[in-house]
Amino acid sequence: MTKRALKRMVREGAFDADQFDDGKVRRLPIERGWSPATHAYGAHGGGGGEQREQGYLKTIKPKSVGQSRLIEAIDARNLIMALGPAGTGKTYLAIAKAVEALEAGKVGRIVLSRPAVEAGESIGFLPGEMEDKLAPYLRPLYDALSDRLSMKRVRALMSEGAIEIAPVGFMRGRTLNNAFVVIDEAQNCTYVQLKMLLTRLGWNSTMVVTGDPHQSDLLPGVSGLADVAERFEPVSNIAVVRLSEVDIVRHPLVAEMLGVL
Repeated sequence: MTKRALKRMVREGAFDADQFDDGKVRRLPIERGWSPATHAYGAHGGGGGEQREQGYLKTIKPKSVGQSRLIEAIDARNLIMALGPAGTGKTYLAIAKAVEALEAGKVGRIVLSRPAVEAGESIGFLPGEMEDKLAPYLRPLYDALSDRLSMKRVRALMSEGAIEIAPVGFMRGRTLNNAFVVIDEAQNCTYVQLKMLLTRLGWNSTMVVTGDPHQSDLLPGVSGLADVAERFEPVSNIAVVRLSEVDIVRHPLVAEMLGVL
């Protein structure tokens, strides 16, 4: 008798414990309590007859006043600049809203861009094709995407062209229509680069620019993020959201460190 047939007979109750001479052998229990297929499980699990949620969707909820203002700005404006220290959720919230817009059919694609700037040390020559060379710089964007979507779905959407990840240097000359664009680590962009990126905005598109003006890897005075944000502050159709240490949602030590560094 095969294992599959044996399991079926046990499940259907074909065996009786009395037919075995060995007292240590017991019939497996057939009666099951809670089942994931059960809609009303109040009788089994004390759920009060509530309807079980069949689908799983991780919803985004702001964890601070600053994050709440950022989410509201993304919903209300086409161009948003999110400035703040590390750990305030700038990139994560922007990509989460981008995925939400794509899944809802509000946009046709997601375009993520990031400057390929090393953080203080050169990693030297990188082997492989262009994608392999750029992968270390774009890894944070992949991490945020994989947290919102499975990597299998991310790869599928990228192969379809629904998700595009590109360095800043490849954005010149493009018009991004019907897209949700996220420019990450914008503090490592010069004023000219930011002007080029911001003017890529097309019809039915949303662009979120994130960065920390105080954490640039460029030479002092080269970063253009602070200057651009200051110029955009009086423009009513552009939202400039400034986050602070109280909006940090990483380890509490991050906020303490930034307070003294």
